[in-house]
Amino acid sequence: MAMQGTPLVPFGEPGSGADVAVQRPWRIRTLLSRTADGAERFLASPKQDRMPWLTVAFAAGIGAWFALPAMSLWFVALGSAGALAGLGWACLRMTGRPAISIALLATALAFALGMSVIWARSEVVGTEPIAAPVFAKLDGTILEREEQPAQGRVRLVLATREPDTGRAIKVRINVPSASDDAVLKEGAKIRLGARLMPPSPPILPGAYDFARAAWFKGYAATGSLAGGIEVVAEAPSREGGSLASAQRRLSAHVRSRVDGSAGSIAAAFASGDRGGILLEDEEAMRDAGLTHLLSISGLHVSAVIAAAYFLALKILALWPWLALRVRLPLCAAAVGAGAGIAYTLLTGAEVPTVRSCIGAMLVLGALALGREPLSMRMVAVAAFCVLLFWPEAVIGPSFQMSFAAVLAIIALHNSGPVQQFLRPRDEALAAKYARRVAMLFITGAVIEIALTPIVLFHFHRAGLYGAFANVVGIPLVTFLSMPLIALALLLDLAGLGGPVWWLAGKSLDLLLWIAHFTAAQPGAVKLVPQMGMGTIALFVGGALWLALWRGRVRLWGLLPAAVGAFALAVTPAADILVTRDGADFGIVDQDGQLHVLRSSPLSYSQTNLIELSGSEHPPVPVRTYPDSRCSADFCSLVVNRSEREWVLLVALNLQRIDERQLAAACELSDIVIADRWLPRSCQPRWLKLDGRYLNENGGTAIYLDDKRVAGVADGKGEHGWQRFGSGSPKQEGRQLSPAP
Repeated sequence: MAMQGTPLVPFGEPGSGADVAVQRPWRIRTLLSRTADGAERFLASPKQDRMPWLTVAFAAGIGAWFALPAMSLWFVALGSAGALAGLGWACLRMTGRPAISIALLATALAFALGMSVIWARSEVVGTEPIAAPVFAKLDGTILEREEQPAQGRVRLVLATREPDTGRAIKVRINVPSASDDAVLKEGAKIRLGARLMPPSPPILPGAYDFARAAWFKGYAATGSLAGGIEVVAEAPSREGGSLASAQRRLSAHVRSRVDGSAGSIAAAFASGDRGGILLEDEEAMRDAGLTHLLSISGLHVSAVIAAAYFLALKILALWPWLALRVRLPLCAAAVGAGAGIAYTLLTGAEVPTVRSCIGAMLVLGALALGREPLSMRMVAVAAFCVLLFWPEAVIGPSFQMSFAAVLAIIALHNSGPVQQFLRPRDEALAAKYARRVAMLFITGAVIEIALTPIVLFHFHRAGLYGAFANVVGIPLVTFLSMPLIALALLLDLAGLGGPVWWLAGKSLDLLLWIAHFTAAQPGAVKLVPQMGMGTIALFVGGALWLALWRGRVRLWGLLPAAVGAFALAVTPAADILVTRDGADFGIVDQDGQLHVLRSSPLSYSQTNLIELSGSEHPPVPVRTYPDSRCSADFCSLVVNRSEREWVLLVALNLQRIDERQLAAACELSDIVIADRWLPRSCQPRWLKLDGRYLNENGGTAIYLDDKRVAGVADGKGEHGWQRFGSGSPKQEGRQLSPAP
């Protein structure tokens, strides 16, 4: 078709605004170039230490493997990291910005290494659980023995054979103290009957995932003793001199010298054995922010090594011949290292203890070489060493809390205002110690701020007055309790430790009094029902940015932390919680009172219901719920949410009900909850959570305002501990609309 004339295109006159649009890409290029130059100068600055970020990238790769549900996504993440590393390599050869290029290359490789290490670790140590609960007769060899006198039991880890298939497995059995025997120790061969269960998934969404922990520990099943124990062959005589045997003897000796709860805590400090600590004492320590004192970690290892280093330095200085020929700090560092390694092995060599020992070894090496002992590089190297051998520790509260506390301390004391505050000056002795005490309180407060998001994420509760309790608790343990315990053990060799044990017991009684007093104060405990992965990632990312950079740029880390705090504040609590077996459920009324189905105080299910509901009141029976009507078999509740009434029908027992009556009751209800399989004739208006539903979806949380149901099986992926569970993979956050 012929064109009728030529269209007029307005190019504009010279100097008009038309060429501004033509030049805009060049301006953007200039802006990008200036931004890249600024990033290059920042990364190349000698003031900034980039090395710790490699450990962060390594840990991020491990975390990404846990967070991504499917194997295809793992390959995508590894491929993306490889592409980013290739981009960094190309930029290193083609551009004049080596700092940016090396940062891209190194962080991408560290991320890929972290994901590869945890994937390989899972494939090597992970153990497929047994298919279903079973009663079995087992012949096995005791691998580990853990005494828990506070719970009235002993835990035995056995190497045995699966009853049906004959494959070699490792199981953990709870043995009542009444059935215990002195010959049940590592290396003994025994025969027993046991009720075995596959390791349990979380009882509720957001609860502790024991199946994941058991996968990396190699447990195929856990269970309890059924009947007696027959000793087929006693442990070889060499087992009597093992570290585990020495640990138990030391723990028993300490408890025999100090009575009560103080003796259990003294045994924990001396040998790492926490099995004798009463539940109420452990909860008080947790709510007071002092629970870190019960886990053998940085504080205890540092105290032992520091004492050994100081004593060795002073004693060796009395030998003039050695002092004139050998660098005494080097000798003292060797003695301290030996003491730290011995203490780590004696207390069980748990991951926090090993991490602390590695860090302490690096500090000793720096002291021996005359280098700065406390630095972010030291912490990064220690974290990398731990994660290289135990990569699954990155998702555990122990690892996170330990390194968060150390990072907070080093970042605080390396900051300019704090160094200015602590610099030596000509002043009175009282003013000097006042500044030290003030700094101790500030350090405790900063540590509490750093640990609170982690504690809330894992335990759903945190002590708010921990900074005050730690100001007294940490010096009390470090400078009084632990030295007294060590001195008493030394004097016991001559039978003279009695008075020192009395003093140690009184110091630990004081520690327990501080814990109980602090935990009993109004508002001492903050409950948070559930924190999402995105929220905790914001907190962690902001904290790392604040800690690892220097200068004003570190203040940008406050932004994601503030966003995380806002997200946490607006996160709703579930209105209804149903455990994975349907045997218990919880609902919170308008006054914040939690109502439960079973009256089982301190049980595992009820503890999780309390924490995940966010209720600060002791739970009461569901029969006391307002507007409830209960018979011997069912309770009907009317719940007011979202400007409407929801009718709940809850089964109280397993008694058989006439099907027609049940169907009529279900028809009048919005939600039906039962731990049995209800007939298909039971059709509520919205949701039926019976045995069939819970078997597929696990523990369930219901949000009535959002009309949303979340189950443990939501987002179920292809990790080893998830492949063998019941139910099929589902999408997270199912939206269910009730019928009108």
